[in-house]
Amino acid sequence: MMFALAAVATALSSGSALASAELAQKKNCMACHAVDKKVVGPAYKDVAAKYKGQKDAEAKLAEKIVKGGSGVWGPVPMPANTQVSADEAKQLAQWVMATK
Repeated sequence: MMFALAAVATALSSGSALASAELAQKKNCMACHAVDKKVVGPAYKDVAAKYKGQKDAEAKLAEKIVKGGSGVWGPVPMPANTQVSADEAKQLAQWVMATK
């Protein structure tokens, strides 16, 4: 019974992670970011580490995803992503913060 519950939990959590990775690809996030290495922008695991423990991290990241930003990770600004809805930005921010 415990094994079955663990299997279901793993499937659900990995499905959510996969869905968000697909969303990041679909919204062109992966053109500038990767999970584990710097591309143009920082690696998602580095973003998660930087904001770890901040209770408003997901909201901050969701806002940056939509509006863009500059100066936090170096001289290259992140452009606004007007093709990303507020709900999608929230999903992406949650996924980024769960990246290890």
